[in-house]
Amino acid sequence: MQKTAVVILNYNGAHFLRKFLPGVIKNSHDHEIVVADNGSTDESATIVKELFPTVRYLQFDKNYGFCGGYNRALAQIDSDYYILLNSDVEVTENWIEPIIKLFQHYPDVAAIQPKMLAYDDRHRFEYAGAAGGWIDALGYPFCRGRIFSDMEQDTGQYNDTTEVFWASGACLFIRAELYHRFGGLDNDFFAHMEEIDLCWRMKHAGYKILYTDRSVIYHVGGGTLNKTNPRKTYYNFRNGLVLLIKNLPAREWWKIPVRIGLDWVASAKFLFTGKFGDALMVLKAHLHVLVNFPKHIRKRKKIHYDKIIETGKYNSVLLYDYHAAGRKTFGSLKINYTKANFPFS
Repeated sequence: MQKTAVVILNYNGAHFLRKFLPGVIKNSHDHEIVVADNGSTDESATIVKELFPTVRYLQFDKNYGFCGGYNRALAQIDSDYYILLNSDVEVTENWIEPIIKLFQHYPDVAAIQPKMLAYDDRHRFEYAGAAGGWIDALGYPFCRGRIFSDMEQDTGQYNDTTEVFWASGACLFIRAELYHRFGGLDNDFFAHMEEIDLCWRMKHAGYKILYTDRSVIYHVGGGTLNKTNPRKTYYNFRNGLVLLIKNLPAREWWKIPVRIGLDWVASAKFLFTGKFGDALMVLKAHLHVLVNFPKHIRKRKKIHYDKIIETGKYNSVLLYDYHAAGRKTFGSLKINYTKANFPFS
């Protein structure tokens, strides 16, 4: 029998563990549940060990970030499938089995994401993953059900199982063997966009990434790093460029200076709106990329660029469509693709 491990990475999230871990235990029958702790200084250890003794607890000496924490944890877990689950997620009944069935029916599927709705507005899609991730012509990520900060109401418009470009790290189902074969999450990302990088690398090798509505979860979001924190701006701008340096085919490298120019526009906007910390973080992100450019280039040697990746790519510029053309929903974008369905008995 194949094994599945639910792995929750925690950093000072005692209140989330107390609130959401009982539901994970209740709705994850016969699956191993692991809490991997990134050097928390709150009462997380006490809560897990005393209130949830059936949960395996891994404790690290410091905060290794989302990437380093998961890489350390998954190296210690023997399973066929991993479920990377944020601590601020409410799961529902039968949230695991439909996705495992998809893996079993489709061996070329590497990772799958469930429908992700907002915990505080349960009929609206949630920012981190919504109904599966896409990416535009300049490498800006977005989701079915979420463009930039505009979230759609869930009216059943994404009740399907279909291929996407990336699956959210807030609730990421992935084959364990492939996770390790592709080197896991890139530690240099620390946090933010690391799951897009991993999915992109697997797609380069010909694997598929899916979204399915047959599993539903509710995500609080911003539980570890609030979206107004300038540090989040730093990770987003830094990792957005690293994502392109690592994964774009050489013929598309002209997009990188375009992105840098748009980043400078964003920095100027931050400056003129009084967000001095965010403006500084954009410059700091660019400096980091410049200093570490040789390292990121070396990582390209491990990636194969022989596969044509189209599904989940939007061949237009999202910034223009959103701000100039007023296209605020996924359905309003001019996307010419056949939505693939993945049935199973």
